[in-house]
Amino acid sequence: MNETAPPSIRSAGADECEAVFATIATAFTTDPVARFAMPEPELYLSMASIFVTGMAGPAFEHGSAYVAEGFAGAALWLPPGVHADAAELGEHMATRMAAERLPDMAATMEAMAASHPEEPHWYLPLIGVDPIAQGRGIGAALMKHALARIDADGACAYLESSNPRNISLYERFGFERTGEIRKGAGPVVTPMVRPARRH
Repeated sequence: MNETAPPSIRSAGADECEAVFATIATAFTTDPVARFAMPEPELYLSMASIFVTGMAGPAFEHGSAYVAEGFAGAALWLPPGVHADAAELGEHMATRMAAERLPDMAATMEAMAASHPEEPHWYLPLIGVDPIAQGRGIGAALMKHALARIDADGACAYLESSNPRNISLYERFGFERTGEIRKGAGPVVTPMVRPARRH
């Protein structure tokens, strides 16, 4: 990829889901929430595709699984009214997570679900950049690409920041903090909303 040119972004097809899963899994290896839930490397790697599918699988069906060239980064958005089926993820977590972490993780996910705006909105469950490709503007390019579509729809957008380091990026794109989620020993999750841009 030409590091001086803006990163090119496109929609990934369902036949590319494994490559996207690998990108997200690599990007989330140090994510506080993901690694609180799955601290053991073997567990994390074995659960990565289930984690991504459970959080954001329908993005591929709606043309809103966005990737940078070479799968250096990916962002999986769910359109208004579309929800991922997290049941399988929950079942796997219940049987494979350490029992002492499960209540705090379940409570965190319930609070995340309850923090969504009441109005129809686009939801960003997962966005990540391969660590060796960070610092090239890929995360910003992924956000800009998706928000152009969202603004054309006149819709609001919602996400939860599972890593405090990413909050400033989201704020640059107009997202506003709406609170803070912390359950038990679990890490902090920050819900953020970007109001609709009316044209």
